[in-house]
Amino acid sequence: MGVDGRLRAVVGLAQAMAAACAPRESVRAAARGARLAMDGSFAAISAWERERGCLRVLVNEGERRAGEEEFPADESYPVHDFPEIAEFLHERWVGGGGPHAWVESAVGDRPGRRGEALRRRGRGTCVVAPIVLSGRAWGELYVARDEGLADFDEDDAEFATVLAAVVAAGLAQNDRLEEARRLAFTDPLTGLANRRAVDMRLDEALEEHRRSGGRTVVSLVVCDLNGLKKVNDTLGHAMGDRLLERFGSVLSLCGALLPGALVARLGGDEFCLVSVGPSADEVVRVTEEVCLRAAELELGEGVACGVASTGDPIGPVKSSRRLFRLADAAQYKAKAARSAKPVVAGRDTAVVRLADTAQQEAAGERRRFRGRS
Repeated sequence: MGVDGRLRAVVGLAQAMAAACAPRESVRAAARGARLAMDGSFAAISAWERERGCLRVLVNEGERRAGEEEFPADESYPVHDFPEIAEFLHERWVGGGGPHAWVESAVGDRPGRRGEALRRRGRGTCVVAPIVLSGRAWGELYVARDEGLADFDEDDAEFATVLAAVVAAGLAQNDRLEEARRLAFTDPLTGLANRRAVDMRLDEALEEHRRSGGRTVVSLVVCDLNGLKKVNDTLGHAMGDRLLERFGSVLSLCGALLPGALVARLGGDEFCLVSVGPSADEVVRVTEEVCLRAAELELGEGVACGVASTGDPIGPVKSSRRLFRLADAAQYKAKAARSAKPVVAGRDTAVVRLADTAQQEAAGERRRFRGRS
């Protein structure tokens, strides 16, 4: 591949990463683009997980051998078996050099596991290029050729260094986009999901509920912290924030008992939990645990919880607004009665009437408003 071909390959790799819809797809695009650019048989991208002391393979692309999955669940190698990423490269940087790829061969005498791995998998040569983000080793790009094909050389190593830099730029962009997405759907104080995330999850869940003919149970728990204003007024807003964070942790801990549950802060002193799949009884049991744990917090005065579930006799639920109205009405009744247990729509028939009355009143207000306009 000539200079023009390599330039086109670099541009193509960057474009493929930018066009990917998810981080995993972006990593696969990077590995595939690097393999094609270098006429390789196989490529992999691995991340250095410092806390585990290992290189974890994110993607295997190209001609895979037995045991090499495209997206392995946990293919990882102790970094001390491949110390270049942690030691060899660092020494070069300290000496004034930059990250640079190198070539390994199945018949070479370089110490380490690279040659052994090449021989075991029927590959003749490989190029290893460090991926560096924010001045730190993030992981590596690995491209190999099968036995019988031309060996990589130093020119290939130079080109792999350029490709790794392009991959690093794409990964950095992904990180920024992922952080932006996370912030868009996260409550900044508690780290829980926010109202936008709840609305999206409920819409998806109710669509699944409709497709299943009502067999998929969708439940919503709305929680209102008691005593937050008193804490803010007497102890200060820092302590109020602490109460919100502590309750958020309680709700998250209890929500983990319901597989796939989404735990969120709606705003102010209101929180909620969305459950898809578990029965209404399971959701009520978990909500009772939430109430017990909230009552034991050193701050505040417990919590008022309302539950609305398609697993209970609440009538048809055509939209998330209906489920919210029912859960809100149940929570309102729990708060008014200072109930130590959750109030459950459908099991308390007054809640359904309360929600329907509120809906009718809201509709009447809208009609009167339109009549005046």
